[in-house]
Amino acid sequence: MGRVRTIARRSFLVGSAAVLGGVAFGTYLYKREVENPLLDQLAPGEVAFNPYVMIDRDGITLITPRADVGQGAYSVQAHLIAEELDVDVAQVRLDPGPPAAAYYNHVVAVEGMPIAAVSDSFFAKAGRGAADVAGKLLGLQLTGGSSTVPDMYDRLREAGAMARETLVAAAMAQTGLARDQLDTAEGAVILPDGTRLLYVDLAVAAAETDPVQDAPLRSPSEWKHLGKAHQRSDIVPKSTGTQAYGIDLRMDGLVHATTRTNPARGGGILGYDASEAETMRGVRAIFPIRDGIAVVADNTWRAFQAADAVDCEWGDSPYIGETEAQIATLDAAFTNELQDSRFRDDGDVEAALGTGDVIEATYQIPYLAHAPLEPMSVVIKLAAGRLDIWTGTQIPRFMQVNAAKLAGLEAEQVYVHVLMSGGSFGRRLEDDYVLQAVEIARQMPDVPIKMTWSREEDFTHDFPRPMQLARARGKVAQGAVTAFDLGISATSVTESSLGRLGQPAMGPDVAIVAGAWDQPFAIPDYRVTGYRAPAMVPVSSWRSVGASGNGFLHESFMDELCHAAGADPLQERLRLCSHEVSRKVLETVGEMSSWGSDLGPRRGRGVAFVLAFGVPVAQVIEVTDTDAGIRIDKVFAAADVGRILDPVNFEAQVTGGVIWGLGHAMNCELTYEGGVPQQDNYHAFEGMRLYQTPQITVRGLENGDKIRGIGEPGVPPAAPALANAIFDATGQRIREMPFDKHVRFA
Repeated sequence: MGRVRTIARRSFLVGSAAVLGGVAFGTYLYKREVENPLLDQLAPGEVAFNPYVMIDRDGITLITPRADVGQGAYSVQAHLIAEELDVDVAQVRLDPGPPAAAYYNHVVAVEGMPIAAVSDSFFAKAGRGAADVAGKLLGLQLTGGSSTVPDMYDRLREAGAMARETLVAAAMAQTGLARDQLDTAEGAVILPDGTRLLYVDLAVAAAETDPVQDAPLRSPSEWKHLGKAHQRSDIVPKSTGTQAYGIDLRMDGLVHATTRTNPARGGGILGYDASEAETMRGVRAIFPIRDGIAVVADNTWRAFQAADAVDCEWGDSPYIGETEAQIATLDAAFTNELQDSRFRDDGDVEAALGTGDVIEATYQIPYLAHAPLEPMSVVIKLAAGRLDIWTGTQIPRFMQVNAAKLAGLEAEQVYVHVLMSGGSFGRRLEDDYVLQAVEIARQMPDVPIKMTWSREEDFTHDFPRPMQLARARGKVAQGAVTAFDLGISATSVTESSLGRLGQPAMGPDVAIVAGAWDQPFAIPDYRVTGYRAPAMVPVSSWRSVGASGNGFLHESFMDELCHAAGADPLQERLRLCSHEVSRKVLETVGEMSSWGSDLGPRRGRGVAFVLAFGVPVAQVIEVTDTDAGIRIDKVFAAADVGRILDPVNFEAQVTGGVIWGLGHAMNCELTYEGGVPQQDNYHAFEGMRLYQTPQITVRGLENGDKIRGIGEPGVPPAAPALANAIFDATGQRIREMPFDKHVRFA
């Protein structure tokens, strides 16, 4: 296998010639080959053409390293490879692969930089290039920010094409035929007489030939699967209840554990009495861990019951633990000293708002939990200097390094096996629950341990979306919006999240103003300012990150100004829009919703537009003010991702984003008392109910010049579109989430 391994290692030139964007520094390191991680685990007869395609006698394995948290990431990655490799996804194995620098993500790094998606300036290009360099040099393997498709679009197709052409080269050597006499289809090279040379039969010979590094990519007009409706690789098991998620993993000798830590985060444990719990049926062990206790039993339910029976004495949280005090902290952060960013500062806002009638408003957004349906869980085993971790995660490399530190091992001794996740919405960007399991494994080596959090533990120990306050001022004249000034106060997600991962957070936090500062509107005097409030409870990314709340802040005030000007909210946005792709999105949603038509009495219609993650999305929502409360009747959504790879999944992601955004806007918040979240399960954190779900119509456009992801951009416009519709129907302007504090929903 020596020769095979050598060739396979050289073959990883594929994908390493990605866009550099004019950045000169780090060129040598950037262009240097990255190790193909599959080479370390090859069995006799296996061939790894590159980090994404592996073939053995039993079949073809495609590596899909971005985590699938319900957004169809495995399926779309597989189809990108399969389209070029010429295989049927239904006939291959999918594997998320090991943690490895080869699977770095450069697109997600761009989202952390103050670069407007619509900008093509020298600074913007150089910044994107720098992010690409940083992503590769840091080996930033991370799933998030709707980056899977834009990050992997070229790389996976190149990997598939390279493997295909190398297999064809092997067939040419075997048959003596020229390239133009050969074709490929469904995992085989096809000879002129129709003979099929299966890839699995050619693989070893192909690995002995020089890899084809300049394999041409197929034109979209030649695509067999991409761009068309195709069955997601996980749709059958998820539709039949047979999908195995991380929490479903079983193995021989497994014991079950749970933890109970101070619900007031950071307060630690002062002491505990486990005498009653130790006598309970099935309990194997109870011992202290950081900030709390761990219970090991013969099944999860008994572990839960015993954990509840432990009498714990908790310390006080060091964080501001009362909601009113948290709000006051945000309110006090609107100062020059705490100004974090001002990426948007057009015209002279101070002069424009210095005289005449100024329209002012304040808005408030609560903490929100991620609350994935599958609670945090992990199977772990520490034995013979090796630590195995099986879980659903978006950060396998960070997890590997952090677990190794805690276990006293080298990173190479930690094996992270990524499993299918039952939701995340950003929660699986954290590894706190795994580190607890490592603590348990250190006290119980040589035993496979399944550690599962209760729902209450999950809610109270989440790192939520941060609370926000906004102060808005504006001015209108002659039927138009002329001045717009938005200040947003929040704690820093970037500082909080990166700190837990042991990474520095430098410069302003773009997340505080994302989805607000970078909107494509040409308002003469236009300013967006971020204020970084002192850290309070630790926070993290939540689906659509900063744009999730900022969309509500920006688009609610835009609507207020439009009405104050006496302008039509959609037509005024179109008049102000400075980006042609976004303009078409707004025009499309207007056409879809028959904007301007009469809805009849007690009905209203609201529009909102947010450009987030490079994707312009516009939504129109229709509501009726019934005697039972506000009924959401219809939602129309239009979005442009440049190229739609799977129209069915595109529609599903936008629809899911709308429901997610609406449900949280209507009903959800985390409030704190004594540092403890007062909502600890779904009964106090309700999403939208089935009977409340409106008819949702989605249309995808392909006018953008870059391909984008759609997992997150559908969320931000939903809340402001609903608030604006309620105003249109009732005259009541809602400036605070959740909306059920102010209206009833039917």
